[in-house]
Amino acid sequence: MNILDANVKKMTPAQLERLAKRIRCFLLAHVSQTGGHLAPSLGAVDLIVALHKVFDTSVDRVVFDVGHQAYSHKILTGRREGFDKLRQWGEMSGFPCPNESVHDAFVGGHASTSISLALGMARAERLKGSDARCIAVLGDGALTGGLAYEAINDAGHSREPLIVVLNDNGMSISRNVGGMSKHLARLRSRPQYIKMKIAYHKLTDPLPGGKTINRALHRMKRGVRDTILSDSSLFESMGFAYLGPADGHNIDEMVELFRHAKSLKRPVLIHLMTRKGKGYKQAEQNPSAFHGVPAFDLQNGLAAKNGETFSDRFGKTLCKLAQNDKKIVAITAAMPDGTGLCQFVKQYPSRFFDVGIAEGHAVTMAAAMAKQGIKPVVAVYSSFLQRAYDHILHDVAIGNLPVVFCVDRAGLVGEDGATHQGTFDVGFLSQIPNLTLYAPASLDELESMLSAALADLKGPVAIRYPRGGEGAYNGNYADCDFAVLRPGNDACLLTYGTLTHTALETAERLAKQGLQVSVIKLNKLSPLPCDSLHDKLPKRFAVIEDVVRNGSVGQRMAAECAARGGEFSPVLFNLGQTFMPHGSITKQRAAAGLDTDSLTEKLTEAWCG
Repeated sequence: MNILDANVKKMTPAQLERLAKRIRCFLLAHVSQTGGHLAPSLGAVDLIVALHKVFDTSVDRVVFDVGHQAYSHKILTGRREGFDKLRQWGEMSGFPCPNESVHDAFVGGHASTSISLALGMARAERLKGSDARCIAVLGDGALTGGLAYEAINDAGHSREPLIVVLNDNGMSISRNVGGMSKHLARLRSRPQYIKMKIAYHKLTDPLPGGKTINRALHRMKRGVRDTILSDSSLFESMGFAYLGPADGHNIDEMVELFRHAKSLKRPVLIHLMTRKGKGYKQAEQNPSAFHGVPAFDLQNGLAAKNGETFSDRFGKTLCKLAQNDKKIVAITAAMPDGTGLCQFVKQYPSRFFDVGIAEGHAVTMAAAMAKQGIKPVVAVYSSFLQRAYDHILHDVAIGNLPVVFCVDRAGLVGEDGATHQGTFDVGFLSQIPNLTLYAPASLDELESMLSAALADLKGPVAIRYPRGGEGAYNGNYADCDFAVLRPGNDACLLTYGTLTHTALETAERLAKQGLQVSVIKLNKLSPLPCDSLHDKLPKRFAVIEDVVRNGSVGQRMAAECAARGGEFSPVLFNLGQTFMPHGSITKQRAAAGLDTDSLTEKLTEAWCG
């Protein structure tokens, strides 16, 4: 039998060690072919093996924060074969997914949620009369997010038998920052006294009057601790039993800790120190680069180069602009690498602010800086900007404050799936008064739009751009609200972003069928330049965009046409009201009918049928 298929609960310590090594080999072989979240998964292998030794994840609820580290969990719950096509269209997700398995307690994808989820599940299990245990597994990066503190504050005094497993590798995606990071660093240097805790419980629990003895020993232990330690941990102060720090790669020790935590029947936090990327030299040496990877060469760790990306151009442009304007600052929420700010950090360290996984704080802090005359640029993924909606509305827009939001990963982003698609920002940003929303379709347009926004700030500006590089279109019409890229009198295709080249291809196809179709590329999505657009649009036109329908440009254009008493309404091509699953962007566009073949067929039917 393959050791990956064996029953973990029946394994000896030596067998568990061999299992962990085999899992790492398996992950390296497969993720190097498919891409995925490699370094976090490698670092959590031993931790997850120990969890499965002690808990039954079909009954006990293990909630993985974000889920970057959950690959080992999928292997141990019968989904090994799914790694052959990991994150591909219609295949296994790269995140925890309850639709896949009863062993996945909750959807994963965004950070700092796991303690709230595990506490809610613990309370639900108690109300049902169940003794199932609820465990949150989160990285130390998640503790930079405010939701985690709200949950800790509630859980600490709840007395619920909740277990929080803190996977402390000093990183989220990039190196962690802030006060919690420093606090954990102090805890890591504390002498360990866990074994004394476990030993006296083992000694006293079976005895008559064991609880009374425990209380006395607890007072004695507190005295010993206060003598040895300069202070108690934050978690103890908030009502948790704190166990740690311990070696997150020592399976035998973790099994003992998990069993002890299970017996306490109160809120417990287990602090485990791990190494991100463990077992693969290149990932250990550069964990940020191997956090989320495309397919790569396992021998040298190198992936194929795909040319300059929008993130790259954003970072270069901001560095160039900051050289001549000392008021420009960059703000990110734990994503300096992903948003292209690495060079800015090196060149202007005093003007760079990484606030941790705290998007709301990043936006409100930017609002205050703008109020004081600074020019803040907030670099954030579209899917994470959702977490700061109230702060944009209340703290930035009401005061019409000049904050620039550079919204990366807008539109369809591919293999990361429903929790990461940037398909909602056009809808929620366009309804905010005072905010202007732009969408470049090329790298040069991004550079021009960012330069113009920072040169003439009069209120909040958002610039949304996709993951990866530009398509076939590489022009620069950024100095106008929209541009007519192709003439045509019969009909019109209205679009924006990297769907521009798809619209141009579709117009070429339609021309071969005798239909002369113009292509208009929008630069400004909000406020829509309806008056000037209306003069350019024929009665027949279509709007093509990779966002959800409600709040889309197409829906707003249809409403404008109706208000003006237009004879025709536009044909709308968008994602409808759905969460787009994981898969390549090519597959996603085809599924949504946003590829050239689908558009040509549907428009021929609509306009020539």
